[in-house]
Amino acid sequence: MPAKSRTYQPARVVAALAAQTGALRDAVRRLCERPDAERCLARPTRLGEWRVRELLAHLAVQIAWLPAHLDDPAEGRPPLDLPRWAERVGTLAPLLDEQARARSADGFDGDPASVAAAFDRAADALLGALARPEAADPARRFEIRLGSMALTEFLVTRLVETVVHADDLAEALGPEAFPHDRQAVAAVTRMLADAFAELVPGGAVELRVPPFAVVQAVEGPRHTRGTPPNVVETDPLTWIRLATGRADWAEAVDSAALSASGERSDLRTYLPVLG
Repeated sequence: MPAKSRTYQPARVVAALAAQTGALRDAVRRLCERPDAERCLARPTRLGEWRVRELLAHLAVQIAWLPAHLDDPAEGRPPLDLPRWAERVGTLAPLLDEQARARSADGFDGDPASVAAAFDRAADALLGALARPEAADPARRFEIRLGSMALTEFLVTRLVETVVHADDLAEALGPEAFPHDRQAVAAVTRMLADAFAELVPGGAVELRVPPFAVVQAVEGPRHTRGTPPNVVETDPLTWIRLATGRADWAEAVDSAALSASGERSDLRTYLPVLG
């Protein structure tokens, strides 16, 4: 478990989210300019019944949430931190599915040019909001359905959405890797590792996700010096996929994408991190 809650630097989070959003917008434009764009938009994803169209519609809802609600008056919702967001965000799944399907009828059910234009509007709205001074205000709070968050931490949740769903797009559309912003991947990796350590407290296992995160978690004897008896190590995208339910633990071990040593190092019981 981290010695203390991680502090995110507002300006860095804003810059990472702007870069990741811009990269996503460019990727959607390229997709919609392909000769086979119609077929690509109809491809299935690893997200249940969602096709690429619904996934893009969901992404548009997520990135447009900040500009649509940045000036909403506070309602006094209870405080919410990132580990609790990770634990509870899954309860919103039915609502998010409904929003994605409704948004599909708002530009995302048209031809590829209409899809690109609709995504552009959402991305441009977020980029405009991120350019406002209050986006980097460390004291600013922002309310969502689950509670009241520091605005910077809410922006970290948008990094989770844009990184995870960009990876979903890459999985659906082909082997070419999506060009994630490095700082966006770093923030998401650290946030999910920290949330794991807080939701599964202890010091028996050291989780290493180089070069971005090292945490201790799981009940048992706490490691203090030398080589830890239980070590799990993997790369950032594999950790993100495991923490969000996109990857299978056994398959990650078998493919050597993950190494786990020690009798307490099997973490599949505690995954995914996102509820």
